[in-house]
Amino acid sequence: MAGILSGLRVIECSTYIAGPAAATMLSDFGADIIKIERPPYGDPYRYLPQVAGMPVSEQNYCWILDDRNKRSVALDLNDAESRQALVQLINGADIFITNYQPQLLRRFKLEYAELAAANPRLIYTSITGYGENGDDAEKPGYDATAYWARSGLMYGMHSGDAEPVQSPPGFGDHPTSVSLFAGIMLALYQRQLTGRGAKVNTSLMANGAWANGCLIQAALCGAEFLPKWTRASAINPLVNHYVARDGRRMFFCLLDQPRDWPRLCRALELPELTEDPRFSTSDLRRENSTALIAMVDQAIARRDLDDWALIFKHYDLIWGPVPSAAEVARDPQMESNGVFAEIHPGLKTVQNPITVEGCEKQAPRMAPKMGEHTREVLRSAGCGDEQIDHMIARGAASG
Repeated sequence: MAGILSGLRVIECSTYIAGPAAATMLSDFGADIIKIERPPYGDPYRYLPQVAGMPVSEQNYCWILDDRNKRSVALDLNDAESRQALVQLINGADIFITNYQPQLLRRFKLEYAELAAANPRLIYTSITGYGENGDDAEKPGYDATAYWARSGLMYGMHSGDAEPVQSPPGFGDHPTSVSLFAGIMLALYQRQLTGRGAKVNTSLMANGAWANGCLIQAALCGAEFLPKWTRASAINPLVNHYVARDGRRMFFCLLDQPRDWPRLCRALELPELTEDPRFSTSDLRRENSTALIAMVDQAIARRDLDDWALIFKHYDLIWGPVPSAAEVARDPQMESNGVFAEIHPGLKTVQNPITVEGCEKQAPRMAPKMGEHTREVLRSAGCGDEQIDHMIARGAASG
């Protein structure tokens, strides 16, 4: 069955994650994605799993995830003929996605005004590190620097006895790609109403601020921030993590304390705590948090996590396991909800998180080799075989 976005052509001139992931989301719903890569090595994201500290695998797992379903065209945009071939592709496209810095867009003549003049229906989509204005507009940035660090998320994401932690790869890029996808959909709807394209833009920094919005809004309101605490002295013992007998970790998020406190005590087989004057109110539980956390630690350590899961379900407590990535990949709840899809016999990939009734996602296809589709795509743009051969011979293209 054709996807809801079948018939839309997308030209993607972007590297790493946020822009490519937004294109992947479009492809999941049927859009035709032509990814432009620079020869001879292509998008540097192809090589991220080789960076020290990344999980070791024979599979190029980053590339499989964020560049599935696409066609790869290798063009050196420093070459005038290659750039002209790209412009021909953009002139026949519905959507253009780029994360190139402003200085590169100027150099390659890929700015919005120039492309929109030739293709007024074009949805021009730009993702930057720090926005399009201000002193840092041309500054390069990864999600670790622009989303995670700059937004204040990194500053606050640690216990009082630890240093701030690094973010996982793609931690900010993937949420930002959803914002980009949403902006593209809004622009497509506007085009349906007006017949004209538009420019869509967002930044890793702005998405990081949105993710950290509660605390930033508190700062904007002049709120007083409390010192960081440790797990063993958390201000709210009912919003804390604990370790079961089998070494597996779990996290409580018990916000309705009048309801949840007595239920927790019964679940832990500590009903006497409901009568203990040290813990009779939320303020007293906060004042005596160290003692209470120690008691909960001892209680949780008496059973395995699977046993606690049944008990917490019985008492209707809100909690969650804290699994490893390997455990998440085997999570039956995710399987039941279509979070994973087979992309190759014996190999699954993570689906994008949007589901719309009646809009089936396409079966995912393996990500392309660099320049795998250069010839077929350039032919469709009107380039002859002799021209393509000449471009490849002098390194302006690859395929």
